[in-house]
Amino acid sequence: MTTASSPVIEPATMSATERIASIDVYRGLVMLLMMGEVLSFKHVSAAQPDSSFWRFLYFNQDHVQWFGCSLHDMIQPSFTFLVGVVLPYSISSRLKKGATHKALLKHAAVRSIILICLGIFLRSMSSKQTNFTFEDTLTQIGLGYTFLFMLGFYSQRVQLIVLAVILVGYWLAFAFYPLPNASFDYIASGLSASWEYNFQGFMAHWNKNTNLAWAFDRWFLNLFPRETPFLFNNGGYSTLSFIPTLGTMILGLFAGNQLKADTTNRHKLKFFIITGFSLVLLGLLLHYSGINPIVKRIWTPAWTIFSGGICFLFLAFFYGIIDVAGKKKWSFFLLVIGSNSIAAYIISDAGVRDLISNSLHIHLGQTYDQLLGAHYATLVNGCLVLFIIWLILYWLYRKRIFIKI
Repeated sequence: MTTASSPVIEPATMSATERIASIDVYRGLVMLLMMGEVLSFKHVSAAQPDSSFWRFLYFNQDHVQWFGCSLHDMIQPSFTFLVGVVLPYSISSRLKKGATHKALLKHAAVRSIILICLGIFLRSMSSKQTNFTFEDTLTQIGLGYTFLFMLGFYSQRVQLIVLAVILVGYWLAFAFYPLPNASFDYIASGLSASWEYNFQGFMAHWNKNTNLAWAFDRWFLNLFPRETPFLFNNGGYSTLSFIPTLGTMILGLFAGNQLKADTTNRHKLKFFIITGFSLVLLGLLLHYSGINPIVKRIWTPAWTIFSGGICFLFLAFFYGIIDVAGKKKWSFFLLVIGSNSIAAYIISDAGVRDLISNSLHIHLGQTYDQLLGAHYATLVNGCLVLFIIWLILYWLYRKRIFIKI
């Protein structure tokens, strides 16, 4: 934990003179979407099955079953993308302070290890023993961060080549992995051959729990002590996703390089918009042409491209309004969250949220959340929990206390 005279960008640092407010605000939105799970639109929608409004909100507060995208699906790629965006500032800041390349590389490696360990720790909170899993946001970033750091010292041309090699190589690896044969035990992989979201034909190489990444985890995760042998991930998530996730961070690195470039704000904004729409269209083309599906859970190359484009558009939106137009006052609520993102990530963990929620029921009464009726109980409780979390973050912000890794 550190105290400072200016907010710390997580998980990298940015000097006070180089700060770009839109990055903090964008990250604040991402963290708010994650914390917003406590509102449980699912329960409100279930209580009002005829309401398209609540059904829409619920859809965007949950992950899609396999292919496609919801707003909730953009949490992890956005957080990952922003790691790449701030890296050029982090490197520049530390070099100005006299850090050597060797010291910087060591720092990046230590940061990677801490992120991986923190991810595993948080995923083990409700387990009887350490839950060795590597598919969550922090561990995925940690697995690729040191490689991203090393790329930060190379030209953008080299970075682009590496991105292409990652995406094409990952696509080829899945494409050449054999499809399930007639005797394949689908039950042992946690689904059925007739699952409605299964692809047919060539796209079947990216089906849930029958792909290369699933096979890798059947071997890799069982190298660690477990309560029971690992057979499959219920959500289809995988360790190997850190490879194309690195691709998302590289896209963020491109954005960060552009932000630091000696060009006008309008030129930067134009670059973000054109790049964003181009990547979205390319991702859709790959999906609908049958070359590669848009699947977040295994981070397909098409997903890297598609979600990366949306990240560019989000950045363009916030950069255009906050840093170009100078309209900042409206964004203070998000700024408080985004400037202390690691603290927000930890505080918003389900265990901490449940602790706050249980305390509210103890002190305000077991039925206080029925104020607007039973249909909106989770909404009332969730809003109050979110407000308390924000007040904690605001206190940290006022005290200039920022947690960094």
